[in-house]
Amino acid sequence: MRLPDFGKKHKKYIEFDPDTQYAVIRSSICTGEKVAGFKNKKDGHFTEVMVIRSSEDEKIFMSMYGIDKVRTEY
Repeated sequence: MRLPDFGKKHKKYIEFDPDTQYAVIRSSICTGEKVAGFKNKKDGHFTEVMVIRSSEDEKIFMSMYGIDKVRTEY
């Protein structure tokens, strides 16, 4: 699997600290739209990383950050 090239503008990924955050996919009950990101364990703040349009997008998100499992929240 090849990771997308985001160009010069987006060279840096959003930082992920597994000690204070966990990976999550937010899924809308109404529209089915899915957004991957990280949720702060302490205060619940969500940081959006990317829109998930397919299972391939989910795999890319997981490989970008070396994540084995992602929670889904509705």
